[in-house]
Amino acid sequence: MNISTLLDMAAEAFGERTAVVCGDVRLDYATLRQRAWALAAHVRASGAQALSLLDVSSPAFPVAVFAAAYAGVPFVPLNYRLTKAELDTLLARVTPAVLVVGPPYEALAAGHAGLQVLPRAAALALPAPGAGPEVVEDPRAVAVQLFTSGTTGRPKAAILRHENLVSYILGTVEFASAEEDDAILVAVPPYHIAGISAVLSSTYACRRMVQLENFDAAAWLAAVRREHVSNAFLVPTMLARIVDAQGDAPADVPTLKAIAYGGGKMPLPTIRKAMALFPDVGFTNAYGLTETSSTVAVLGPDDHRAALASADPAVRRRLGSVGKAAAVELQIRDDIGRVLGPEQAGFIFVRGPQVAGEYKEKGSQLDAEGWFPTKDRGFLDSEGYLFLDGRADDVIVRGGENISPGEIEDVLRSHAAVADAACVALADEQWGEAVAAFVVLKPGAVARVEELQAHVKGRLRSSRVPQRIEFRDTLPYNELGKLLRRVLRQELSTAG
Repeated sequence: MNISTLLDMAAEAFGERTAVVCGDVRLDYATLRQRAWALAAHVRASGAQALSLLDVSSPAFPVAVFAAAYAGVPFVPLNYRLTKAELDTLLARVTPAVLVVGPPYEALAAGHAGLQVLPRAAALALPAPGAGPEVVEDPRAVAVQLFTSGTTGRPKAAILRHENLVSYILGTVEFASAEEDDAILVAVPPYHIAGISAVLSSTYACRRMVQLENFDAAAWLAAVRREHVSNAFLVPTMLARIVDAQGDAPADVPTLKAIAYGGGKMPLPTIRKAMALFPDVGFTNAYGLTETSSTVAVLGPDDHRAALASADPAVRRRLGSVGKAAAVELQIRDDIGRVLGPEQAGFIFVRGPQVAGEYKEKGSQLDAEGWFPTKDRGFLDSEGYLFLDGRADDVIVRGGENISPGEIEDVLRSHAAVADAACVALADEQWGEAVAAFVVLKPGAVARVEELQAHVKGRLRSSRVPQRIEFRDTLPYNELGKLLRRVLRQELSTAG
């Protein structure tokens, strides 16, 4: 099955239903398919081997996703926030290709042989063919190529095949399950797996997609009210900004029914306050990776409410989990590959049809039994709830003991004066590595280094106490809310 089938089904069943809203532009599902057919015909005629996109979230995004599928080439969205030098490197890895480019970014696309640049307006105005293209039904064909964020080095080209994406959609979404008035507000960019899954899942559900070109908390709240939005997906930093913008008054968003969040660690104070400000909204924590076609574990609305209300510590702590496996299998393994039991921390492995686990240059990363190493660490509780401990590369090894920076950060954030915290390894002659912490204080708050060290020592073992604490106005995050620990490590190594 080709992902273009998802649009075919929506267009044939609900062709008149609004598919995309972006500013004054509104496309119904029939028109969305016509635009995708037209762009697919252009790509085929060009002889290009990929359809790339350099643009914010605009109508060109869903058009290009499905046009690539109809044309039988990979869809390759690019990060418009990169420098020209960084984009030049990625574009050289994509060509020969057709590149659909938004107005602000046309100059960034210049000077590449084998690259056919098509402005967004032109891509959306191509003459519609009389009929749709003949689609090659190859489930193993590459549907999407996503460059990873590159927070630890050169971006890798993750490969998602049609069978992976279709498996994810069919396993998590019911066809035409959206009510006619339902709408999802899409605030994540096209180059993020959450953006791809929002297009595919919304299309299969026949839900209206409201696009926000650039995230702003006030604009997000206004769009929810204006477009009567029912669903939304946010990364944790976005939700934190919305909570801050809302203040202490409950949000006036009567149509909003569900907010899903993921892509980074959600601070417990943020989700607790969000649940208070949006009391009628069901919150879902969705944990997934690019290589797994999006979500592999879910903490649903009932889990959120139960954890918030429970007096049982084992249930209450689940608000900090990412929930249970969703349509995949999960395992926790130790350093030599042994499967671990409940409450034992190790490396997270996932298996299932939606799991691609493949890179263009490196090939498949699945083991002989089909398991993919996520490079995340975590543990399962006795009921199968997954708790994340951070990336494997983030672990601090002190005297042979593995220390998760996340547990220390959680304790630091629980201090009344602390707004945010990040921990990384600090070179230490005696122990090999020690803990260094970077702390952001709340506005007007004061805390001494010794006070924060005592706060950690009172809740964790002495080996977890930061040997060094530095105060910062902000911490380095990328645009999707991922903490850039490598930047902090570089600061430490430079400072000596």
